Amino acid sequence: MVSEQDTSAIGNALVVLGAAGIVIPAFARFRISPVIGFILVGLLVGPSGLGALAADYPWLRHITIASSEDIALFGEFGIILLLFSIGLELSFRRLWQLRKLVFGIGAAELLLGGAILGTALFLLGDHSTAAAYGLGIALALSSTALVLPIAGTKSAVGRASFAMLLFEDLAIVPIIFVLGALSPIAASDNTELMLTTLWQGALVVAILAVAGWFLLPRIFAQAARAKDPELFLAASLLVVIVAALATAAVGLSPIVGALLAGLMIAETEYHGEVEAITAPFKGLALGVFLISVGMGLNLKTIAAQWPELIAAVVGVVLIKSIVTAALLRFSGAARRGTAAEVGLLMASPSETTLIVLATALQAQLISRTTAEFWQLVTAIGLTITPLLARVGHDVARRIEMRSGDAQEEETPEGRTVVVGFGRVGRTVAELLREHQRRYVAVDADIDTVAAARRDGFSVRFADVARPGSLDRMGIENADAIVLTMDDPVQQLRMTRQLRQKYPELPIISRARDADHAAALYRAGATDAVPETLESSLQLAEAVLVDLGVAMGPVIASIHDVRARMRHDIMTKGELADEPRIRKLRRPDGSV
Repeated sequence: MVSEQDTSAIGNALVVLGAAGIVIPAFARFRISPVIGFILVGLLVGPSGLGALAADYPWLRHITIASSEDIALFGEFGIILLLFSIGLELSFRRLWQLRKLVFGIGAAELLLGGAILGTALFLLGDHSTAAAYGLGIALALSSTALVLPIAGTKSAVGRASFAMLLFEDLAIVPIIFVLGALSPIAASDNTELMLTTLWQGALVVAILAVAGWFLLPRIFAQAARAKDPELFLAASLLVVIVAALATAAVGLSPIVGALLAGLMIAETEYHGEVEAITAPFKGLALGVFLISVGMGLNLKTIAAQWPELIAAVVGVVLIKSIVTAALLRFSGAARRGTAAEVGLLMASPSETTLIVLATALQAQLISRTTAEFWQLVTAIGLTITPLLARVGHDVARRIEMRSGDAQEEETPEGRTVVVGFGRVGRTVAELLREHQRRYVAVDADIDTVAAARRDGFSVRFADVARPGSLDRMGIENADAIVLTMDDPVQQLRMTRQLRQKYPELPIISRARDADHAAALYRAGATDAVPETLESSLQLAEAVLVDLGVAMGPVIASIHDVRARMRHDIMTKGELADEPRIRKLRRPDGSV
């Protein structure tokens, strides 16, 4: 027999799944972050939305959720899975490289931001010193659950954000213990309890790391031999849950264990498979968390206190964005555009702010009315995070364009000019930079230019399709020009024009195939590289070797194909000498 509680749980699950099925595709179609959609769904179906009418209209019970506590556990599990997936994208080596950002900028951002917010609350509000600075530290925290899915961890913005968020996650336990120590009812042995938790936590982390080093490759190897995706999923979830429970058992945050589990699996060769299998569950569980955030918004309270709420949200966003951007910029850790974007992205309070507020309330540092007010501020801040991210991106683009225009007025004398900064152009620029060769790249996509500048590349905005655009860059002083655009007609026209104006200029162009390469040679290109040739030859080589063909005959066949390609291009391009089609060399020097 199904109890009323079981029926309610099933109904809540159906509401969440239905919301995910509607929100994700609907908002994706309009290119809007589903974060806002999930929060709005939580507001609509929660106790302050349609749920408030369920007593008068019993049928609403089937499409509403009575209390945010009913799905809070699933939301917490979503955050755990999110941190686990972040760990999968990292490695211990990369964490070591980020140590200065984590314990330098991350610590300064939390402490300085908390101090400024706490001072403002002490001066402007009716708070005790402990309450003001406790609230300041709580509001200085930023949302791991929202920031990292928006920024990632590999871009300049993502790296800086992740470093600061990682420190905040590590600092949660000390923050909670300090608030407990400041409580009027604090026990005398609180400091001893904190020290005990810290050494036990360090021991548990060490044990998990050593156990993972030896056991995880064997566990996932067995799952791989079974060729059963469900077994991979079960093993992954088991590792996450065990690690999270182990850290929670000694008083640490379970997200520390989840992150550690991801890092350990990232060191194995199975991390790609695990990441692909767990991705759908992470997205759904994160959606549940966001729905619970929306359910925490009380429209009546917002309507009654909207001036104070708006002032609080604006104040928190301004202080945090200025502090974060200033630290990143003046420390030299980021360019101006990147610092501004990270500052706005990290400006809202966090889901962990709600945990710290609950701790401060339990410790009797703040009243229930104060806690509820700042919980609303936090929920509103989480709701506007995607909007802040969009504004930050636009601001960063304008800053980078303005600063880039001021810095790039000189002509590219002694430089290589790379036209087009897509996948191919970026690779060329990376190699030129690695070998300390001066270059300047141009692209007609303003977002591409701004993103490249934030990553430290020398890129200008220019539409090379317009007459005279390259002439204004001083091409006559360049060492070479590389054409990487994915437009065959434009490449031919530009090659012809450049050769007529600059007879001695080396022109290296990307070509689609042999016919396109021949046309580029006829137009005056110094080198034209068919992009499909070497990838096709490497693919054919791999197939033949895997089928058991000896390496010698395979290499001989590849040489024959390359020779026929050279002869084909020579004939079609009416060339006196064979074109130089590059041969990829192996580490041992063979071709």
